[in-house]
Amino acid sequence: MLIILGILFAVAPTVIWATIARTRLVGFAIGGTLLAGAGLLISVQQGWIDAPRPDAHLVFTVLAPLLIACGAGLEGRHENSPSPEWTSRRNRAIGFLSTQSVLTLVAGLLYALMLSEGSDAPPSTAFPSLPPGISMVNEGIGCGSGGCWRAATVASEDGLSRPEIIRELGLQQERCRSSGWLLDWRDVCVGAKDNGENVTMYASWGY
Repeated sequence: MLIILGILFAVAPTVIWATIARTRLVGFAIGGTLLAGAGLLISVQQGWIDAPRPDAHLVFTVLAPLLIACGAGLEGRHENSPSPEWTSRRNRAIGFLSTQSVLTLVAGLLYALMLSEGSDAPPSTAFPSLPPGISMVNEGIGCGSGGCWRAATVASEDGLSRPEIIRELGLQQERCRSSGWLLDWRDVCVGAKDNGENVTMYASWGY
């Protein structure tokens, strides 16, 4: 159900533009751009493109109406006065896009407030891909006064020592990267520890 809603969210601006476009050249140019943007957003939703989903939805929600407004303005320079029927369709389109934008902004603010509580752990995708011969034994989440983190025990199927496993993972030193663009200001930091008996990968938030 969420997948269907996400796809509808992404293609809605393209459908709306198709109902109000009045010229072939501008209509296809704006429609193609909106459709390409919808494809990128769906790719983010499905995890085919590694990008923060809330930020991607927010950027799309802001840019899509601006693109439609630019298209309508360009068409207005070369077309006669619009008919009452077109004006009605335009007003309904403005109402729909405005509602979509407000709901997305509210959801974005709620998401940012949830992040400020620090009650979530980084996702499993924060971990690097495991090289051949190294497997994950278990994975879990822990929380403390500094927030929550994700930890996973890894082992070698080829008899590698613990330092060699860490080297194969490329985690001799902790690595941090930005978790988002706009709504999520945190860094996600990934590292590995030799616990004497095994190797533990961890992912935690950095501020």
